[in-house]
Amino acid sequence: MTGRVLVARLDNIGDVLLAGPAVRAVAARAEHVVLLAGPRGRVGAELLPGVDEVVEWCAPWIDLEPPEVTDESVGALVERVRKLRLDAALVLTSFHQSPLPLALVLRLAGVPWIGAISDDYPGSLLDLRLRADGDPPEAERALSLARAAGFPLPDGDDGALAVRRPLPDTRALTGPAPFVAVHPAASVPARQPTPERTAAIVAALAEAGHRVVVTGAPDERELTARVTAEATGPATGPARGDAAEIVDLGGATSLPELASVLAAARVVVAPNTGPAHLAAAVGTPVVSLFAPVVPSARWAPYGVPSVVLGDQHARCANTRARHCPVPGHPCLAIDPADVVAAVDALLPGRDGGLVGAATTGGVS
Repeated sequence: MTGRVLVARLDNIGDVLLAGPAVRAVAARAEHVVLLAGPRGRVGAELLPGVDEVVEWCAPWIDLEPPEVTDESVGALVERVRKLRLDAALVLTSFHQSPLPLALVLRLAGVPWIGAISDDYPGSLLDLRLRADGDPPEAERALSLARAAGFPLPDGDDGALAVRRPLPDTRALTGPAPFVAVHPAASVPARQPTPERTAAIVAALAEAGHRVVVTGAPDERELTARVTAEATGPATGPARGDAAEIVDLGGATSLPELASVLAAARVVVAPNTGPAHLAAAVGTPVVSLFAPVVPSARWAPYGVPSVVLGDQHARCANTRARHCPVPGHPCLAIDPADVVAAVDALLPGRDGGLVGAATTGGVS
């Protein structure tokens, strides 16, 4: 299959980055690739190799704060897609999302061929209806659809996550290497440790001799400042970590700059969040502080050495909860010493074992 192809991934930055290998597979044979992304994922779409054009649209059946469904909004997307003169479209979704609402919109826009993974009967909405068995990593799930649609990965492409290069020079922000990056936040509260626990992890890393760079988006400045302050201890009294060795970059980086910071880090420590996948996309090992509200088999850092920490059998497992349903958030009550040990195990030159998602406490 060739021509002008749309690939849709309408949720968050991490989801878009995990679609990257499938996008490259499409780009290897298509003349022009349009990526349809939501407002939360657009900046990730702009980092993907193989994307020629990005179209943004907020899907009411996908976004965490869904807009109202209106004739104007849907009609505007239909007109925009019609003007793209597409030959085909692939609708990428998570296992708990349906591709059929978007497939209907694409049909209304005149897209002649549409493929998606769907458990629901699609009627005439899909030309290719693929079923994904088992619990594959999200990147491989997307690749399976691209392959079934006639877009295999080209020779020489290993299927890993990737971003466009070159990345900005961020040494003036991070200070001297080496350092470990810690990203405290996630898109929903259930997936991130409490600020106190993250601060204890940062302090333990500093006390173990690591320089630590704390990263965060502009709306996470308060969190990164709190983590940094608590990690260095009160102004009066014994310090927990060395303030000179802990750098707060909350709100100080664009997404390409954050990618550069994570690429320069020896290891990244993060919950299940977009920056964990961004770290994987720049090839940096990840200690994943993973809340089991979604399966780690699907969403753990992909294609890089990683250690997954957190109780994967906690009562919140597979609930997809946005707020922790268990008092005390016990699944992420991780001993800072275990994080330090995991970081040390992933340092270059150490025996990290196999590449891929790890079980709780394991190195892969």
